[in-house]
Amino acid sequence: MKAENLWRRSWLSFLCALMPLSGLAAAPAAPVIDTSKVAAADRASPLAEDWQRGAFIEIFVRGYKDSNGDGIGDLRGLTQSLDYLRDLGIRGIWLMPVTRSQDHDHGYAVSDYRDIEPTYGSLSDFDDLLREAHARGIGVIFDYVVNHSAAANPIFADASASTGSRYRNWYVWREQAPAGWKIMGKDPWVSTPTGAYLAQFSQSMPDFNLLDAQVLAYHQDNLRFWLNRGVDGFRFDAVTHLVEHGPDAWYDQPEDYALMNELRTVVDGYAHRYAVCEATRNAVAYAAPTACGAAFALDSGHLIVDAARGKRRAIKAIANYFTTAPAGMAMMVSNHDLFAGERLWDQVGGDLAQYRLAAATYLLQPGTPFIYYGEEIGMSAGPGLQGDPKLRTPMSWTADPLHAGFSTAKPYRVVAANVAQQNVASQSASPNSLLSHYKSLLALRNTYPSIAHGSYQSPMVAGRVMSYRRQLGGETALVVINYGLKPAKFKVQGLAADASFRQVFPKAAGTPLAVAADGSAQVAVEAQSVQVYIHTSL
Repeated sequence: MKAENLWRRSWLSFLCALMPLSGLAAAPAAPVIDTSKVAAADRASPLAEDWQRGAFIEIFVRGYKDSNGDGIGDLRGLTQSLDYLRDLGIRGIWLMPVTRSQDHDHGYAVSDYRDIEPTYGSLSDFDDLLREAHARGIGVIFDYVVNHSAAANPIFADASASTGSRYRNWYVWREQAPAGWKIMGKDPWVSTPTGAYLAQFSQSMPDFNLLDAQVLAYHQDNLRFWLNRGVDGFRFDAVTHLVEHGPDAWYDQPEDYALMNELRTVVDGYAHRYAVCEATRNAVAYAAPTACGAAFALDSGHLIVDAARGKRRAIKAIANYFTTAPAGMAMMVSNHDLFAGERLWDQVGGDLAQYRLAAATYLLQPGTPFIYYGEEIGMSAGPGLQGDPKLRTPMSWTADPLHAGFSTAKPYRVVAANVAQQNVASQSASPNSLLSHYKSLLALRNTYPSIAHGSYQSPMVAGRVMSYRRQLGGETALVVINYGLKPAKFKVQGLAADASFRQVFPKAAGTPLAVAADGSAQVAVEAQSVQVYIHTSL
């Protein structure tokens, strides 16, 4: 009873902050609810038609670069870092949420879908970022949270104030919290004086009722708001959680696919845009053109790391992955969520050979690769932190143990544990650094169309050695990776008879790889190494 009374007092305090009460001084004006219609107004994209085939980098703006000395990363700081990203070989940026949020950190509790988080800057700053990124051939997509809003979103504040609110049906309400529900180990229903609402992830993030046509239309208008400004697409969050039918039917429902088809259709109405979904189940199905069109292959990240460790089952699984999965899958080895994996440095225990193998595995295969910020320099997690925050620490620009070159002030969160060794400044001048390794791999993807978006052919595994071919037009790339601890000789078959393949990685050197009349070639590959060859037919 004491807990219930405390909740009621907290809830009334929240409402009082939004509504003036009789006998008291008038409270500040309630936030404006903007649900206005937005018509499509496509700006001609300055990007190449296939820009999204290149590598993306996922960036937590709060943690990337602070431009104004407040200890918090911002849009101007990111804009100032675009030359670094261009030189790295990045073709796309995925921003974690940059819209106004209730949490003022991870950003997934959205309080205003049409404005920028104030600590990150302004809409004008965002426009500047787009313009400068486009000038460097880099596209920008950002997180769009469709499943839920923030409890502090003025739409929800209105909906929760009265059962007669015009926005009441925009969220999932019951007169009383139903029994028998459990999502991710907890009861998702939150009781209030006006009823109980569904909140799968947190009581501060109430679920939208996406079966209401007005709610879907609102989200479509929000997408057009940003697309009209020139944004290049979206990463859609938690798409397997959109519709709930009951305690045993709240995950990956048939309507989820249809809803994503409706949202993706808006994106497809603009030239050269890209959409990708976070689907924690049936990702291949969500990648279909009748749903998202692309989805993260979250199941593959752990396989890639296990292959880099030399585990044979994982090597075979990753070799065969794209024999059935569509080429539109998005590949990664970690991201901002702990369930997707620790930072790569921590997954491989700082083993640089395994680290390089993991990077090469997913940067050379089909799909759109997504690098998590700091991965290219071997950033580790933040020391002393638990859960997702340890993955979302300031970028390690320098070896400074306090500021990491991220800010002139105390950062919002502790810097990476290995900042002294793994940072941009210390690696930029070294041809043997992780940073140079990533640059070389991305240069291959940006130079050879067969690697960027060619077909995937003839995967072969012998022991701990894997090979496959990527082909587009008259260009064929042969990739051979030895995950083992010993040198190996590997026989590749099915090549063009008497063809000559020139080595392009790790460097263009040595005698060309000669193919015999039977289409076979013997490849000598060093332990824990990668070799890439190119053949061009006339």
